[in-house]
Amino acid sequence: MTGGYLGATVAATPFQPGDTPIPNLNPPKGASSAERERQMQMLLEMNKGFREHYAFNSDIAARAGAYELAARMQLSAPAVVDFSKEPKSVQDLYGIGEKETDDFGRQLLLARRLSEEGVRFIQICHAGGGNGKWDAHGDMKEHAPLCHATDKPVAGLIKDLKQRGMLDSTLVVWTSEFGRSPWSQNTTGRDHNPRGYTSWMAGGGIKGGVSHGSTDDVGYRAEQNRHYYSDLHATILNQLGLDYKKMTLNVFGRTMRLVEDGDGPIQEIIA
Repeated sequence: MTGGYLGATVAATPFQPGDTPIPNLNPPKGASSAERERQMQMLLEMNKGFREHYAFNSDIAARAGAYELAARMQLSAPAVVDFSKEPKSVQDLYGIGEKETDDFGRQLLLARRLSEEGVRFIQICHAGGGNGKWDAHGDMKEHAPLCHATDKPVAGLIKDLKQRGMLDSTLVVWTSEFGRSPWSQNTTGRDHNPRGYTSWMAGGGIKGGVSHGSTDDVGYRAEQNRHYYSDLHATILNQLGLDYKKMTLNVFGRTMRLVEDGDGPIQEIIA
């Protein structure tokens, strides 16, 4: 996951599923926290002049920033990824310890803990156990276990955020790049369908219990209150306090917009 037009310095830091989300996170044995802090300070001082000299190269800034981030993470991240102090009642909300929901539940609980520590943007991808079964060209029945794996953890995340008073300041977005066709493919599968599908949002100043828009009778094409992804993106930025029309940047002399022209924020779903 690169930073795209925004540059390498804002590229994502990937976390892996399982008990070790960040490889090589723990410092070498015998290295104290004070020693690691001194090393980090020396690293910052050594990188400062080099980064200023090559300020035009975002890759260099990104590489230096990545090492500095790694050093900071060794000081603070171990506590974030340690679930041992989470009450069993909270872990149960996410389905941790249950075969179907444990993996995704751990990802969502980690997301909540990262949010508490001030991480501003967190993306979680559920790819059906890494085998792409959401892309059900062969058999739509494969969606059933995927729904079981995600439903409880997602509900648990929203409930947990609400109980902690975090939901109003946290925007949860569940979406995909397209839906599935209403007709069959390969006997029991479904093809891609970009013309009509559903996304949902919770918290962050979005109305609860509201359904906006509808498709035709067979679920193929959006008909009533149609919107495009540009409108969804504009809505997300609006809820973050950003004017999507001003989100522009210069890329090789060409002005690029982060959000394409559209209707703008979907006012009907904003509280």
